Amino acid sequence: MFLEVHASGPADTNCILLGCPVTKSAALIDAPAGCLPWVTKHVKKHQLSLEKLLLTHSHWDHIADSKALKDHFSLDIYVHPEDAGNLENPGSDGLPLLFDIDGVKPDHFLKDGMILTIGSLSLQVLDTPGHTPGCVCFWLPEQKILISGDTLFQGTIGNLSFPTARPSLMWSSLKKLASLPPDTHVIPGHGPPTTLSAESWISHAEEFF
Repeated sequence: MFLEVHASGPADTNCILLGCPVTKSAALIDAPAGCLPWVTKHVKKHQLSLEKLLLTHSHWDHIADSKALKDHFSLDIYVHPEDAGNLENPGSDGLPLLFDIDGVKPDHFLKDGMILTIGSLSLQVLDTPGHTPGCVCFWLPEQKILISGDTLFQGTIGNLSFPTARPSLMWSSLKKLASLPPDTHVIPGHGPPTTLSAESWISHAEEFF
């Protein structure tokens, strides 16, 4: 499996490029501002065919380059239906934008348990509402990799004070992640990677936040 992480934009938001070494199919997870040149360079370098953009949620720092990526690669965009409105009309979630962002319609809606394929790779969609109503994580069971977006970071969780946050839903979302194998490698939406064993507190996170 090909996997590279790149932090981009004013919030140092991680985008993750996943590729199948056999078929050269690829997907990008999240689209922070300014990531297009990096994505273009690495797709060309590794001779990948970028087919999908998978969004963990629709806050502006995760979607800013979505329209540019779609125009450049003619890829399909996937988002949870609860977060689709802010993808089409950035800023409609009540978060102030630091700059203008072009809206774009999603091609597909994500739902809990959906299996997405990238060549020979399989990702499972996990609904994890809390930070936003439509937050999702992506779980690669064979590789024991969790792409957690802004649901889980190293040592903390996504902000629950934003206008569309659903604090009461976060605790069950974190318990869902806690049920995965403890040696799972976690790649969050911001900051360094971690493991679920290092974040064992998530099974009772409501006691700390």
